[in-house]
Order: sequence, then structure tokens, then C-alpha cells
Amino acid sequence: MPRVRIAVDAMGGDFGPPETVPGVLAALDAHPELTVTLVGDSDAVQAELSRHDVIGRSVSIAPSEGKVEDDEHPIAALRRKPNSSIATAMRLVQLGDADMVVSMGSTGATMATAVMALGLLEGLERPCIGGNFLGVAPNTTVVDLGSNVDCRPSLLLNFAALGVAFSRRRLGIENPRVALLSVGEESSKGNRQVQESHTLFRESHLNFVGNVEGMDFFTGKADVIVCDGFIGNILIKFAEGLGSALVPYLHHRLSAVLPGEQVQQIGEALWTTMNLPRTMGGPLFGVNGLVMIGHGSSTATGVAGAINTGLLCHRLELVEGFRQELAELHRAVVRET
Repeated sequence: MPRVRIAVDAMGGDFGPPETVPGVLAALDAHPELTVTLVGDSDAVQAELSRHDVIGRSVSIAPSEGKVEDDEHPIAALRRKPNSSIATAMRLVQLGDADMVVSMGSTGATMATAVMALGLLEGLERPCIGGNFLGVAPNTTVVDLGSNVDCRPSLLLNFAALGVAFSRRRLGIENPRVALLSVGEESSKGNRQVQESHTLFRESHLNFVGNVEGMDFFTGKADVIVCDGFIGNILIKFAEGLGSALVPYLHHRLSAVLPGEQVQQIGEALWTTMNLPRTMGGPLFGVNGLVMIGHGSSTATGVAGAINTGLLCHRLELVEGFRQELAELHRAVVRET
């Protein structure tokens, strides 16, 4: 099996090397075809590596200087820190020395660095974040999940095309049904953005099925649900919060009727189901290279999960799928005009 080279932002996330390093080693154990470069402060990364047995594991260190914090403005921080861990990791892909980047760090910095270093796919104005973020709706793809809080209809249409490519390649759905998230199924419902987008979507080549409502994440009415990042980010964080709140609630209610071990298992399964981004990560849609974004609070399990997801996306040639779907969307627009 051909080797896959991964650049991991070892300083990213809330915990840095104490979680990124063991997460990388776990992924290497599961996938010996991987070659991983840990990008970060050499002393901090080496100190964590020295705590583990790395014999026979294909892992190395690429030194960097500093990290972009979550509370920093991404563009300003990258100008001040051109050799930060995320910038250095992205350059490895840009130079052809790595096949993908994995980071638990600042989403804004990861996106900005990816756009500057790798560029956007042809015809795209901005990248976005998407994926299947709910375990109870594993075949429902949602875009955008937080990268663009204000979106014109044309942006939403491009994001829909990216969601279709993900649904096809990652979930195996041949002709994904696309819908707009709104406050009612009727085309007249929704704000101005949704109403104008509805007309644009209806005239596109996409398999557009109209508007869906919040409950339709679980009804199977659509395979790709499109909204702006303002709504999408609220959705994903609501799901995380709901899962965290339900675990102690169910523990209290079930403890009276079930053994403690079973209650613990149910709680862990529920938390995982409602918090897929913490355990799997997801690809950045629309950049000219494979970039995996993990949850900032990811532990080693989440780091390994993001690497595993990235390896799958690499094998599925997801970026090429994005490119093809965008090209078809723009060809259809040209034919219609």
C-alpha cells in the first residue's frame, strides 16, 4: 500500500503535544502506511515523544515558531507568526512534502493559511466547513458549519456543490438530494437570503428538493442541507451541548433501573453520537489540497480520529470530487446563460 504523508500541527488545540503526539502514535499503530511529520516546538514535541516507544514508527519533527491562538485574528496573527505551526505544516503540503494537513488548532487560522498556501478550487470564492456531524443522522451532510457567517446565494450554491461531492465520495450517495434549511417547507418561507437562494438552487443542475426544517435532519428528506455558517455553527454547538447535558440526565434517570456499567456505556455512546467532530474531525471544503480540521478540545482519541478520517478522504480522492462537482456546476451555469 502506498505511503501517505501527513503533516500534523502538534501545537494545535487546547492541549498541544500531550494529546497530539499520543493521538498520532495511535493512528500510526492502526495504519502503518502512514508517515507523520509533527510540526511544532521541537523541545516540547520531543519531550512528549520521549514518553512513548517510537521504535518502528514513521514519525519525525519539523520545527516551527509559536502557534496561532483561538483569540487572535487569523490574518494578523499569521503575519506576525509566519513560521507558526499551522503555517509550517501547510507549507509542507504546498511544497509537495506532505499529502495533507491535520490540525486541532484555530479554525480561522487553518482556513486562512490553507487559502494562502494552497489556493481555492477554480470558481470558488471562499472555502467552507461541512460534513455529517450527528451520529443519529450519519448520512446527512450539512454545509456550512461555521466558516462563513454571511453568505450570498451564489456562495450557498457553491457550498451545496461541495456538499454533494462529499456526500457522493464519503457517504456513497449517488445523486444526493439538496435542500435549504429554512423555517418552513414552502418556497415563500425564510429570510431574504433563503428565498433568493431557493430560486438559484431551483434553476441549478443540483437535485434540489426545496426547503427543509430543523427536524428534517432526522427524517431523511434531504442528503445535503445547506445553511450559512452562522446557523451551522449554532447547530453543531447546540448538538454538542445537548449531548453533554443528556449524559448526566440519563445517568441519573437510568441508574435506578440499570447496572452502573450499562449506564456508563449508554452515556459514552450518546456523547460520541452527539459529538462526532470531537472524535472524527472533518475536511475543509474547497481548498486545493486536503486539510483536516479537528475540534479544539480533542484528546488523543480525537486526533487519531481526524487522521483516520483524513486517510479515508485521501483514498476517496475527495478534493478531486470537489473539483469535478464545482466544474459541473459552472458548466451548467454557462449552458443556461
